[in-house]
Amino acid sequence: MSSTVNSICIVRLSALGDVTHMLPVIHTLKTHSPEIKITWVIGKVEHQLLAPLPGVEFIIFNKKNGIKEYHKIRKQLNNRSFDVLLLMQLSLRANLLSWVIRAKRKIGYDKIRAKYFHGLFIKERIAATPKQHVLDSFMSFLDKLGISKKEYKWHLPPVPGAQDLAQQNINPEKPCLIISPCSSHELRNWHAKGYAAVADHAVKQHGMQVIICGGPSPAEHRMADEIIRLCRVAIPINLVGRDTFAKFIELLRRATVLITPDSGPMHMAAITDTPVIGLHAASNPLRSGPYKSLEWCVNMYDQASQKYLGKPADDIRWGTKIERQGVMDLVEIDHVTDKLDRLMIKIKAKEL
Repeated sequence: MSSTVNSICIVRLSALGDVTHMLPVIHTLKTHSPEIKITWVIGKVEHQLLAPLPGVEFIIFNKKNGIKEYHKIRKQLNNRSFDVLLLMQLSLRANLLSWVIRAKRKIGYDKIRAKYFHGLFIKERIAATPKQHVLDSFMSFLDKLGISKKEYKWHLPPVPGAQDLAQQNINPEKPCLIISPCSSHELRNWHAKGYAAVADHAVKQHGMQVIICGGPSPAEHRMADEIIRLCRVAIPINLVGRDTFAKFIELLRRATVLITPDSGPMHMAAITDTPVIGLHAASNPLRSGPYKSLEWCVNMYDQASQKYLGKPADDIRWGTKIERQGVMDLVEIDHVTDKLDRLMIKIKAKEL
């Protein structure tokens, strides 16, 4: 990277999965230029996850404050000017935010992906690369800085005391399955009957302990209760609403595998190298699936495209969401248990 780049401001406000994808970007920048000053404007919730990340100045943007928040950010930056601004989010909110940030270079997305008048707020564009995973599109910003060697690291330091919940609930002598059943997008969620059947299979076939995790919303509590009610063999431990981001990461650190739909937890598992069985029909895992566990995803996206859009996935716009009622029913129980069986065979082979 050019020695003239000493300060970088990143605008990536949300969401949890996407800010997790940003970790390799930060680690790559720090590896190539250890002294570089990185300022990251980030959403309030997302900051709760990444606050332990060292070597980054976080500026929190709370979208609930409306126009006042833009004035606050301008005042907080106090007329500072950065060598580079990386506008790494395609939203009107992010575009407007970049307007109040001074930088010699402002880099954004190519014309194909750009929207919300994105081109008016940038001076340079990344290369237009078709059919990229979201993480790879983030890495394309580093190409504009002359960085060719990327660091695919998701390291995030543990938070003191966050280990207690995992230590109290996970038996280190048994393999552990964590089910995080809910996405923030309801139509991406699988059904409780499926999760219960997979939990029973995990106990019968692999002697696993099963833990259900999730946020404190009523919908997530209802889902967990229904899964437990439908279980015939498994007796899952219900931790829904009891974990923070830091505590969830410590649960993942001790888990054998995570099963989840397209959600933030799916991507957080990369921090701990925990394998993920991602459940996909409403979204394309090749674009937004768990980067380190794509081989373990149940991918019914093409079938969803043909059923609901009348054409194969290769013929629709990259990144199209097929969030239709019943789309996740295309994911069958056998699809998931088969992935789990294969993964456990591979894990046990490594242990021998």
